[in-house]
Amino acid sequence: MTSFVFKIQANMDPNHRDRIAFVRVCSGKLQRGMKAKLVRTGKPISLSAPQFFFAKSRITADEAFAGDVVGIPNHGTLRIGDTLTEGEELLFRGVPNFAPEILRRVRLGDAMKAKKLKEALQQMAEEGVVQLFTPEDGSPAIVGVVGALQLDVLKERLKIEYSLPVDFEMARFSVCRWISSDEPGEVDRFIASHRGDIARDLDDDPVFLAPHEFGLNYEADRWKAVRFATVKDYQTRKAA
Repeated sequence: MTSFVFKIQANMDPNHRDRIAFVRVCSGKLQRGMKAKLVRTGKPISLSAPQFFFAKSRITADEAFAGDVVGIPNHGTLRIGDTLTEGEELLFRGVPNFAPEILRRVRLGDAMKAKKLKEALQQMAEEGVVQLFTPEDGSPAIVGVVGALQLDVLKERLKIEYSLPVDFEMARFSVCRWISSDEPGEVDRFIASHRGDIARDLDDDPVFLAPHEFGLNYEADRWKAVRFATVKDYQTRKAA
């Protein structure tokens, strides 16, 4: 059995933070109760309650075959682009991440709910609502979006689903790029010399944050061995 996760839906039960990952079976047969390998982590996952959806109703899927779409309940274990197999080291290319055009910090009125906000942003990032970047210097997290509408969606969902009314404030950065290099130690040297401009994404991969395109181009000219990418292929680097 080989399958590909293409959609995550949260809050199937508003009283719990459970999720349904919609999985397309690509080959073989999925059976209720089987163990599958999550290629991204290398760990097994139990498919104890796969489900078929028919409009508003759903039934337990005892078996599913190639072409079927099955819902897998989980608590955030699965992400969009994940591959499940019976043990094979297969990997679908998945959905790439694009460098966000807008970077904002989230301002929370009640500081006592900071931990709840952190968890909420993590879950929203896993769903693909926004991209989440955690600065290396310990400053507040930054959310990245492609368009302003995503900020409206994030604000409304935080308010309704998590009871977290928030606002957004400008970050001193406007450009975000994933960094990598073929030369050993080059990325570590770059990070060490730009500690205040480095953050980590949801997969703990390093990104360089610049205040403007000029600053980005200046660093790119100085660090010829470092790549500054606008697109990150999902999971391919770690799988390799």
